[in-house]
Amino acid sequence: MSQSSVPTASVPPASLRHSRAERNWGDAAFRYVTAGFAALLIAVLLLMGYEMWLSSLPSIKEFGLPFIWSQDWDPVRDEFGALPFIYGTLVSSLVALSMAVPVSFGVAIFLSEMAPKWLRQPLSFLVELLAAVPSVVYGLWGIFALAPWMRETVEPGLRDTLGFLPFFQGPNQGYGLLTGGVVLAIMITPTISSVSREVLRAVPQTLREAALALGATRWETISFAVMPVAKSGLTGAVILGLGRALGETMAITMLIGNRPEISVSLFAPAYTMASVIANEFTEATAELHLGALAEIGLLLFVVTLLLNVVATLLVWKTSQGHARGAA
Repeated sequence: MSQSSVPTASVPPASLRHSRAERNWGDAAFRYVTAGFAALLIAVLLLMGYEMWLSSLPSIKEFGLPFIWSQDWDPVRDEFGALPFIYGTLVSSLVALSMAVPVSFGVAIFLSEMAPKWLRQPLSFLVELLAAVPSVVYGLWGIFALAPWMRETVEPGLRDTLGFLPFFQGPNQGYGLLTGGVVLAIMITPTISSVSREVLRAVPQTLREAALALGATRWETISFAVMPVAKSGLTGAVILGLGRALGETMAITMLIGNRPEISVSLFAPAYTMASVIANEFTEATAELHLGALAEIGLLLFVVTLLLNVVATLLVWKTSQGHARGAA
């Protein structure tokens, strides 16, 4: 039999295959149900924002935009301002990032570029296991172990060596911005390292091989061939970690000292946006007090949502760019 006479199966076009699939009522129902689940998540997110906006209307009408930069917080006199909580949230998160980012990048580089195969999976599991520890457990560990160590060892050492800086002045209390930042750093390290590892693994292998073929060392390959390509994805990983730090509640509440004041010293107690909501919401009875707490929650919700959107877009951009490059 000649080659031309061999029957070949014709493949229907994609549009025809799709129309045939839609005739199956089970597939169509499954498609619409799953789409409804996705739409439900978006609706819940919008409903959360709308409800928080409604609850914060008394505070918005009473204080307006100056609520953001006002330092007053006196429930007895109905005077409320969010600046001490914004300051405590940002400073504690930045302290956490300054410690967590180098460690997380080091872990991600080791796991994706240098670790042997037999060690890569178990070590990745142990790193990600830190994210499974409940927040209150971190808080209890901080109270019984971290805070005494900070008060008796770390803070005196920092004051003796860097005491000329205003950041390391004041009494040793063990509870404050620095202690809260340390526990936050431990909590966000699994998030940053896991996302960074996946971003580095998405870098095409051909870039590494090309750098090694040109005579680059392993460190030069990572520094000049891998890291620049993964820069936007690594930035997204850091922003995701920042979003986790901004929204953390229990552990930071137990260790930051909970005092609504602004102090330059990292040893001083402070307050975060999530902490004030957790501490005062059950005791708030006045409408204006509840509205002020709701407005703080709305600010935290918007900031965290925007950070996560930006981080997701950066990671997606890196993954898509590597996929197109590999194709």
